[in-house]
Amino acid sequence: MKRSLILLYGVFCYAVFFATFLYAIGFVGNFWVPKAMDSPRAGSQPVALAINLGLLALFALQHSVMARPAFKRAWTRVIPESAERSTYTLLSSLALIVLFWQWRPLGGVVWNVDNEAGRALLYAACAFGWTLVLVSTFLINHFDLFGLRQVWLQFRGRPYRPLPFKTPGPYRLVRHPLYVGWFFAFWATPTMTVTHLLFALMTTAYILVAIRLEERDLLDALPEYAKYRREVPMLVPRVARNGHAHRIAQP
Repeated sequence: MKRSLILLYGVFCYAVFFATFLYAIGFVGNFWVPKAMDSPRAGSQPVALAINLGLLALFALQHSVMARPAFKRAWTRVIPESAERSTYTLLSSLALIVLFWQWRPLGGVVWNVDNEAGRALLYAACAFGWTLVLVSTFLINHFDLFGLRQVWLQFRGRPYRPLPFKTPGPYRLVRHPLYVGWFFAFWATPTMTVTHLLFALMTTAYILVAIRLEERDLLDALPEYAKYRREVPMLVPRVARNGHAHRIAQP
């Protein structure tokens, strides 16, 4: 019974995550959803700014603190180890849901692209970003990343084994293609409002800090990551030099 409940819990957490991910596409792009990033402004701008910064800080703290190995070790004394990743996924999703619910548009336009070809290009770049985010998770094992593999293994009575280090597809060009996808998704827009700019700037700053924390943990956990880090750039692929491309790491 316990195994079945943990499995159902993991499936539920994943379902909440995937629904939140789909809503996030509409929220950032201002389509499909009842409340988007640039919904009509209401209330004073200073209050809206303070609320939005608080919501972004809440997500950043939850996302980073719960991802640290020391927190995981303490947390798994309270919950089953097999449910740790699912719980992280669920709480991250809930933090985003609160952000969507309480977000306050600020109004104002920073830029607006009127040219149809330009708008189409920016929408395509945004779609590329969301696609890259999703594809990147599957390349490194989507189901392990969001906790389904862990709860399935415990349901089958099998021990969890960490995945081997590998660098498939875009991971041979940059170390963090998933974060590159987020940058495209957040910055590629034909209409950049003050609200959207705040969101893009703060999430970019958070991602750059998160990369440092994540790589510190990876260096401790994976001896081969140091070589990979030396040979593969973080976010921007290297261009060919003197007619020869840089060698890509293959741990």
